[in-house]
Amino acid sequence: MEDYRRIADRLAEEIYSGRLKAGERLPPQRVFARRRSIAGSTAGRVYGELVRRGLVVGEVGRGTFVRAAPAPSGRALAEATHAHDPHVKVDLELNYPSVPGQSELMADGLAPLLRADVLAEATRTVPATGTAAAREAVAGLLAGCGWRPRPEQLLFAGNGRQAIAGVLASLVRPGGRVGVEALTYPLVKEIAERIGCTLVPLATDEEGLRPDAVTAAHRAAPLSALYVQPTLHNPTGVTAGDARKRELAAVVRDLDLPVVEDRIWSFLHEGGVPFAAYAPERVHVVDGLSKRVAPGLTVGFLVVPGERVGAVAGALRSGGWTAGRFALEAGTRWIRDGTVERLVGQKRADAARRQRVVAELLDAFTVRADPYAYHAWWELPAPWRADTFTAAAAAHGVAVTPGAAFAVGPQGAPDAVRLGLASVPVPVLGQALRTLRDVARGGPSARWPGPR
Repeated sequence: MEDYRRIADRLAEEIYSGRLKAGERLPPQRVFARRRSIAGSTAGRVYGELVRRGLVVGEVGRGTFVRAAPAPSGRALAEATHAHDPHVKVDLELNYPSVPGQSELMADGLAPLLRADVLAEATRTVPATGTAAAREAVAGLLAGCGWRPRPEQLLFAGNGRQAIAGVLASLVRPGGRVGVEALTYPLVKEIAERIGCTLVPLATDEEGLRPDAVTAAHRAAPLSALYVQPTLHNPTGVTAGDARKRELAAVVRDLDLPVVEDRIWSFLHEGGVPFAAYAPERVHVVDGLSKRVAPGLTVGFLVVPGERVGAVAGALRSGGWTAGRFALEAGTRWIRDGTVERLVGQKRADAARRQRVVAELLDAFTVRADPYAYHAWWELPAPWRADTFTAAAAAHGVAVTPGAAFAVGPQGAPDAVRLGLASVPVPVLGQALRTLRDVARGGPSARWPGPR
């Protein structure tokens, strides 16, 4: 007779792959047993094992339903990577933070939207300017350190990526040049290709983007705009100090350059003054709810200099990048009832805990990270190259992002990898980092029997 755990493993694989989707109802145990030609008691043990793994939930009188699939446990990771199972891996590429109780908090805020009269209003279309309630709520959410956007400056997109696309499309004509940090958010490269502009890599240092690099690039051939991440830069985690922001503000004023400031991760960094505070007439701020709340129900925010609201709103409309009304209404309620504030507090503590795990397990290596960020930049020891290390990590069941994904321009990609720390449970993260540590120590010529 087939072992119930093997049957559970196959169902688990279907859940992780998406063939069995969250919310899907499994057949009654007697039907499952008949289809699989197994005893009813074995079917019961299979379902019990899936419940134990957190993959399904049983509801009295209704049946057994698939839950959203969590990452494999630390034990499962070790077993799977030891067997070089290509179907099971820990993904340190994706970076979507979640904390215990998050769904319950969100559900409480959504409950009023499900009333028929409220739902009718919440499913209407909405312009790029959103609603008055949304503008007031988001202005309050983004305020801090002496900076508060005016509600009339706010526009809304479906998510942060769409906000970036909309504002760049409004600023840069096809063939234009956009200055970016030499390592930048990978999707900005895709956005630039789609709208027909060229990204120009600019030198950085331990404070982030260098003002002299902006001036030199613009004098070589005029730039149309800058895209920068001055707070918790992705992938390096660098945050520019106030003095550097003042220097940059003086440069962009002198050169008459508009700026896109990406602040998607800034909620983790308490006390940081936005670059927009130093050059409000130049800077377009991009932010959103995907990292603060959840990636699947998103809203992107744009704080736009007053005279540019119409142009950016037009770009959002023409690109089909405006926010959905339901998501906007939900986000507004979560901001006003304190849900977002509570989640932000929990995620700051969670990110700090994960950084402590990185510091403990990778202390012998050169790792750049902010102690409150959800990512870390690992400069690999020689003779490792980023591509060979990424392949070796994948062979051991761990996915990481090579430096080439972030590099702009013809210069050589750095021999480094980014570790996304947010998307797996802390025990799984620890196990994955131990595996990566052992791979790094062994070197690219080592023959690996599996993780230690």
